[in-house]
Amino acid sequence: MRVVLNAKAGTVHDMGPERVRAIVDDALTRPGTDVDVVVAQGDALARAIASAERDGYDTVVVGAGDGTVSHAASVFANTDVTLGVLPLGTMNLLAYDIGLPRDLAGALDALLKARPMQVDVGLLNGRAFHGVSGVGFFSQMALAREQLRAQRGRVLGWLMALGKALVRSGRMSIEVEVAGVREPMEAYAALVTVNAFDAPGWHRSRLDGGLLEVLVAEDRGTLARLKTGAEVLVDAWRDKPGIRAFQARRVTIHARRERAWVATDGEVTRESLPLRYAVAPGALKLLVPPAAIQWREHDAQAVT
Repeated sequence: MRVVLNAKAGTVHDMGPERVRAIVDDALTRPGTDVDVVVAQGDALARAIASAERDGYDTVVVGAGDGTVSHAASVFANTDVTLGVLPLGTMNLLAYDIGLPRDLAGALDALLKARPMQVDVGLLNGRAFHGVSGVGFFSQMALAREQLRAQRGRVLGWLMALGKALVRSGRMSIEVEVAGVREPMEAYAALVTVNAFDAPGWHRSRLDGGLLEVLVAEDRGTLARLKTGAEVLVDAWRDKPGIRAFQARRVTIHARRERAWVATDGEVTRESLPLRYAVAPGALKLLVPPAAIQWREHDAQAVT
């Protein structure tokens, strides 16, 4: 097993890299197991992830935020390598979605009991991601959060980022194409997720549903944007007026502009349009705690 820890992740920075390395190594090392703990950043971090399979590791645990985890998912999708995650970053959406505790000791204990599950990944213009990809308000929110990363206090930082995003995000004339049919919309945000985040607390009831969900926030004025922005932060915006929802295996978002900022799993990139999304069913082997697997299997049986 190779464990790759992002030296710039909040938990690593706060506790100190050597202390975190020792805690992780002690927790995961068992008789007969080979645990290689790497603390790195930037290109060295990417190399440690990319070389893992070549170096003979069939399991790679990434201790970082969603952006680094998303990169690892793109590397290990459609391979025999199993990906595990530790919530050491800011958002940790995937880690919390699969039920990992927020503290390091609890997350390590849960990881020891986890077992591989084939989960879906999304593709944005051919590049894999594990959770969410957004344009308009969502990308501006992510950009503002990056600029305010040093801001003390998570709530204050989020509120300041919300204010910046509301000022910067404007109306977008887009067309959402599903099954060859293009529907024009005036919107200020669009979010594409790998399966629907349909359970409370930004959780998905299915990781292997084989569908993308597209949520489009129609432009209804500044007050509506402010209200929706606040609702997004507390996961209360689903099924609200002005929110359009689509589900499909492939979705393309067209716009008049040639490029746009896109926030994908917390990382903001400049992408060429149109944005072509697809789902790759069961493409990634992910370590998931047994309790999370059980309630998802129960929910899937109840639906069918």
